[in-house]
Amino acid sequence: MTKRFWLAVLLGIIVAGCRMDSKAEIIAHRGASYLAPENTRASTLLAWKLNADAVEVDVYLSKDNRIVVIHDRTTKRTAGVDVNVAQATAEELRQLDVGSFKSKKYAGEKIPFLEEIIATIPPKKKLYVEVKCGPEIVPLLKQVIEQSGKKKQIVIISFNLDVVAQAKKVMPNIPAYWLLGTQKDKQTEALLPHDPQWLQTASQRGIEGLDVHYAGVTPDFMKAVKEHKQELYVWTVDDPKEAKRLIALGVKGITTNRPAWLRKQLK
Repeated sequence: MTKRFWLAVLLGIIVAGCRMDSKAEIIAHRGASYLAPENTRASTLLAWKLNADAVEVDVYLSKDNRIVVIHDRTTKRTAGVDVNVAQATAEELRQLDVGSFKSKKYAGEKIPFLEEIIATIPPKKKLYVEVKCGPEIVPLLKQVIEQSGKKKQIVIISFNLDVVAQAKKVMPNIPAYWLLGTQKDKQTEALLPHDPQWLQTASQRGIEGLDVHYAGVTPDFMKAVKEHKQELYVWTVDDPKEAKRLIALGVKGITTNRPAWLRKQLK
């Protein structure tokens, strides 16, 4: 074997390793929400069809303790009728049309139950469940997940640290991540780098890591993530250049409104 041959082999190993390291999950934000009505079976099924690695949905508890999939506290934006989710029964919520606001072709789409969305998860795919209410949902969430038969495909996320910590406590085998936004300078309104102290807090609460707004992710913050042996996901990225920057830094996953389009741009 020549020296040139072995150099070529070594280069191939390095390139392959770099490609493997650059792999990041493409997570469909509220389903394929750029094309279909957010947080519906339609947007979820479309995301799977478009080969997203995962789907993210938002959940609240209804008045009668059903876990329903919707982002806002009220139905006004997506249904055109102002109903407070927590003060309405599941039956009342299910009578609303949350598809027409996006397109007439989606007229009649209902607010799904979480179990209906979980049922759509294909093999080797994941569902990220963002809890929009408080820790009172956790026991019911555990029940729905355990009954689904797809426990290994579920991830819990929330801006409420108590929610993710409690979820991790009662469901230790299910990954949980703390959601955080990018902070701004109070005087200049400039976006600030993320605070490494968040990682220490996450470690103390026993969760796997953070799911943060992408703008505050810097090389120094990513270095701190690795030092704390945590995992980092980012939201919501529809800019290919920004996605490439974040993948190069080593984020585990990118949430996007346009999963298929973004994957194509990354290639």
